Amino acid sequence: VNDVLMAFFFAIAAKEVWEAVIQKNGSLRGKKAATPLIATAGGMFGPIAVYLGLALFLGSDTYEAVKNGWAIPTATDIAFSYLIGRLVFGSGHPAVRFLLLLAIADDAAGLMILAVAYPQAPLQFQWFLLTGGAMALAFFLRKGNVQSHWVYLLGPGLMCWYSFYQANIHAALGLVPIIPFLPHAHTDLGMFAKAEQNRDDTLNEFEHFWKTPVEFFLGLFGLANAGVVMSSLGTGTWLVLAGLLLGKPLGITAMTLFAEKVLKLQKPAGMDYRHVVTLGMVAGIGFTVALFVSVAAFTDPGPVQDSVKMGALLSFAAAPLAILIAKMLRVRPEPRPSIDAEAVPDAS
Repeated sequence: VNDVLMAFFFAIAAKEVWEAVIQKNGSLRGKKAATPLIATAGGMFGPIAVYLGLALFLGSDTYEAVKNGWAIPTATDIAFSYLIGRLVFGSGHPAVRFLLLLAIADDAAGLMILAVAYPQAPLQFQWFLLTGGAMALAFFLRKGNVQSHWVYLLGPGLMCWYSFYQANIHAALGLVPIIPFLPHAHTDLGMFAKAEQNRDDTLNEFEHFWKTPVEFFLGLFGLANAGVVMSSLGTGTWLVLAGLLLGKPLGITAMTLFAEKVLKLQKPAGMDYRHVVTLGMVAGIGFTVALFVSVAAFTDPGPVQDSVKMGALLSFAAAPLAILIAKMLRVRPEPRPSIDAEAVPDAS
């Protein structure tokens, strides 16, 4: 489940990141992405500071036991945060787009952290030659106008996955390097845009085929990894929750303020700091990626692994807290505009 099936989850996440970064009108291109990207940095460094700072405060023994889990509270679960964001802000509010940009960038950073900070064993660098060969093969397949995603998956995809497995990089990331080589459209309609269902390029063909199976795979992942008892509550639980529920909103708000006041960048029209604080709490839902990082950070089953996994699971507390904060700050859902904003590229 963790090494094979989750590879399709991370491949779809990489697909969204790639489209947002490289395609015309991509949501992570140009000045419009600057403020969310800076907020993303706050949403990563804030949780790390809270997690490690509190661990140090609790003593050197505690710090040594839990320090390897520093990346757990940096995670934001795209799917669940998107659902709660729509509930809190309404589908038409710019805060939803801001939240998605932040979550996409967070996932991109999370992929790099998993690859670099949590190798499964000493890296075997010679296997990266096979990774390069897989990417070269995917490049020539694209040049040869090969359109079926199955060819890319069973050829360079399988080669790349095997090279990651042998190199001791997390095999779940094994399909990510070939994603940029799949033939794709030249414009990005946006995360979860309904209009993408009508696209038949190879990259979208891949997502259309695997999207429903991946939802099932995520359920299997939860069953395989989330089994903890309530007695697993421990120091790691509270550190992860503090990072996600305090560090996330504080870091995102602080760095958004820095972007606006110091760097003279702008928030999207229609957003104020009530929305920033609220979406910062929504971004505290770590769940899937936080759970994955928990298992990667603490490979030996035991009290520490169980306690941080419990923190990842309990991060769903961010949802009711975000709803409560929204009510306190008088943030109300906006109705969907008459034109489907998700189907129209952002021209701002």
